[in-house]
Amino acid sequence: MQLKPINQQVVAVVGASSGIGRETALKFAQRGAKVVVSARSEPGLKSLVEEIRGLGGEAIYVIADVSDFQQVKAIADQTVAEYGRLDTWVHAAATGVMAPFEKITPEEFERVVDVTLMGQVYGAMAALPYLKQEGRGALIHISSMEGRRSLPLQSPYSSAKHGLEGFLEALRVELQHEKWPISVTSVLPATINTPYYNKIRTKLGVKPTGIPPYYQPSLVVDAILYVAEHPMRDFIVGDAGKILDLLQRISPSLLDTILLAIAFPGQRTNEPKSEDAPDNVFAAIPGYDRIEGDFRNLTVPSFLDWLDMNPPLKWGAVALAALGVAAFLGGWHNGNDV
Repeated sequence: MQLKPINQQVVAVVGASSGIGRETALKFAQRGAKVVVSARSEPGLKSLVEEIRGLGGEAIYVIADVSDFQQVKAIADQTVAEYGRLDTWVHAAATGVMAPFEKITPEEFERVVDVTLMGQVYGAMAALPYLKQEGRGALIHISSMEGRRSLPLQSPYSSAKHGLEGFLEALRVELQHEKWPISVTSVLPATINTPYYNKIRTKLGVKPTGIPPYYQPSLVVDAILYVAEHPMRDFIVGDAGKILDLLQRISPSLLDTILLAIAFPGQRTNEPKSEDAPDNVFAAIPGYDRIEGDFRNLTVPSFLDWLDMNPPLKWGAVALAALGVAAFLGGWHNGNDV
């Protein structure tokens, strides 16, 4: 499956007014792609397009609420109307409610699923006809490690991300069956320093936080740009995410015990915040149209992501590790024979 070089691509980025989506749009434009950005926040989109154009890039914006299919379809339609085609669709829009399940209303739970799951489904529905028209392309969906392992106090978001993983698995195999050279990638970040925790609704009595360590948004953006040229099934971003995935595969009950100890205090700051404070669950809120959140001091580097973007080195390292284990076991066995 051959994807175009980024400098030959037309890319739509949904959920682009802040965080991962915002930096993704900037980096695509800096690499020469024509970019269409979308979100609910017009000020955020305007400032982003101005920044891209100031750097010499090409971009337009489309205001859309992803819970409405017709608004999502308009993003794809306007992309093709403006630039003649669509090569890559990046979908990052999400919202959340941080609260014990019993304190979440049916309307809140449904809204998180409508935005965080159904928005992604609508994105694929809107983009696929144009990708097929082009004969190839990439669907890049920003999932979360919560699509692999749910967290307490985030049941709507975790449910939506698990649903997204199930949807993408079904879609990927259908496209393979029909022999469409369209890449379907799930990008699964660990905890990322974006304004997400500023913007979502909280019923914890305090401003929420992700479970550290945090990683910078640029790490996710690097993964997105990589899979836009190199088809991959999924890409876990952040070493902590890879450890979480491994623990979940080995022993979900062990991970239950770990989360019981760390997840409740670990998702609370000491900063009071009322559940009546402005949030982005049902409408955009001003003031957070930026890439980074408030937790840069908790960010750490990630080492294994680089290996994922360099497969020969990755498999070489795996082979060396396997040889080392084999040599150790062989020596231990021989020693015991004596």
